[in-house]
Amino acid sequence: MTTKRLLSIIGVSIAGLIVLLVIATSWYTVDESEQAIVITFGDAGDPITEPGLKFKMPWPIQQVEKLSKETFSLQFGYQQTSDGEIVSYDDETKMITGDDNIVLADLVVQWRITNPRDYLFNSEDPRELLHSATSASIRSVIGSSKIDDALTSGKAEIEATTRDLLADLVTKYDIGITVLSVNLQDVELPNEEVRQAFTAVRDAEEQKNIKVNQAGRYENQRLGEANGEKDAIISNATGEKIARIEQARGDVALFNELYEEYAQNKDITRDRLVLETLEAVLPNAQLYIMNENTGNMTYLPLAGPRTTPPVATEGSDNE
Repeated sequence: MTTKRLLSIIGVSIAGLIVLLVIATSWYTVDESEQAIVITFGDAGDPITEPGLKFKMPWPIQQVEKLSKETFSLQFGYQQTSDGEIVSYDDETKMITGDDNIVLADLVVQWRITNPRDYLFNSEDPRELLHSATSASIRSVIGSSKIDDALTSGKAEIEATTRDLLADLVTKYDIGITVLSVNLQDVELPNEEVRQAFTAVRDAEEQKNIKVNQAGRYENQRLGEANGEKDAIISNATGEKIARIEQARGDVALFNELYEEYAQNKDITRDRLVLETLEAVLPNAQLYIMNENTGNMTYLPLAGPRTTPPVATEGSDNE
């Protein structure tokens, strides 16, 4: 084989390799869970977030960096191994509270890459920088909090304050990361005896809250019953009022009828009223009524069935 032919074969091979390299490095795929950024001679372009098959200039003109869109978790103060074992780092989590007590606080930070260009070029190790910012934030918040708040009811406020402070630090660092949430895992005392004492305090506070809630429910129940009784009394009083008013109106109507009769026949009406009153007051009495004009005496049994009484005159044998 001549030298010229050998050089020709080598040239064709190199050309073929270049063509393969161009084809292989000119296309790339972006998944739905990924975001990509194309780097042209070290200059990063705009992030590519739409999934699909993409075209670029071949290497070494352009290259692609792919980053995940998923939410990442930063475990601060502990680490979970592949076999599920928890490894704690007490030196990292040991902090001093605002009232000069020592606590151990570990937490989880949820974060996401929102600017791939800043994430790739503004920091050599964004994750390490995020870890350092997390340490500074939680120590600052714990250092201004009381130990009772850190161990009992103030955890939610500590989480929210730490998240806000950490988000401000990450924004100032400009590393393309957005902090989503901060969740305290454990806040405890390094000494077992003191830890038990604070556990007892926490249990007492929980019992207090339970008792307060029970008292509130009892108060609401008793108020409901009292309001029901009040409404019943008011309703009965209203009904009694209406009944009394109607009874009074009936008595007035009856009196008016009697008065009309009395106005038309005063003597007869007066005698009838007297007899009815006597019958009501003395239901079992037997009365004798004398006629002043004739001297006749009439027997009038007001109780029992009415009968025709005997009539006695002056000088008769019945006297």
